[in-house]
Amino acid sequence: MNSYTETPKAADNDGITLDLIVDWLRHRADTRYGGEAVSQLQHALQCATLAQADGAGAKLVTAALLHDIGHLTDNDSDIDHPHSEVAVHLLKDLFGLAVTEPIRLHVDAKRYLCVVDPLYWSGLSDVSKRSLEWQGGAYNAHEAAAFILQQHADDAVRLRRWDDAAKVAGATTPDLDYFVRIMRSVCVAPAAEAA
Repeated sequence: MNSYTETPKAADNDGITLDLIVDWLRHRADTRYGGEAVSQLQHALQCATLAQADGAGAKLVTAALLHDIGHLTDNDSDIDHPHSEVAVHLLKDLFGLAVTEPIRLHVDAKRYLCVVDPLYWSGLSDVSKRSLEWQGGAYNAHEAAAFILQQHADDAVRLRRWDDAAKVAGATTPDLDYFVRIMRSVCVAPAAEAA
C-alpha cells in the first residue's frame, strides 16, 4: 500500500483508491473529532460498530464508517465545502448509492430529526448544536416531509442516530482492519476485487 497522507481539495478525486482512504483513516484521523471527546477514527469506528450492532448490512456499515471522510481533506471549512458533499465526491467511484447517499443525506437527517423527534435536539452535543446552525437549522414541517421521501433517507436517519451516539470516550470497537474487510466487500471499483 502506498503511504500517502496528503489529501486533495474538494474538487479533486483523481486517484482516490480504497487504500488511500484507509491510509487517511490510519494517519490523519487521530485528531479530535471537532470538539468531541473522541478522535475522528474512534468516532468512525464507533459509528460503524453501532450500525453493525443495529443489524445494518455491509453497505450501510461502510457508510457509517466513512460518513465523515470529508473532514480529512484539506478544504477551507465545512461551511464552504460541506463534508458530506466532499465525501460523496471522493467515494462516488468506489461505492454505489447505498453507501454514498446515506452519507450525502446524513447532515440533512439531523435537520429532519429536529422536527420529527421532540427529544432529539436536547440529546445533541453542544458541538452538533452549533454546527446545525450553519448547516441550515432545523427543517420546517414541509421540508421534513420532502426529505424523508428521498431514496436512502431512512438509512440516512439511521446513520445520523449512530453518528450522534458515536462520541463515547473509551468505547470498545473492532479495529479498522475489521471494517476494511467489510468496505472491500462492497467496493465497486475493479481494483478492490484484486485486493
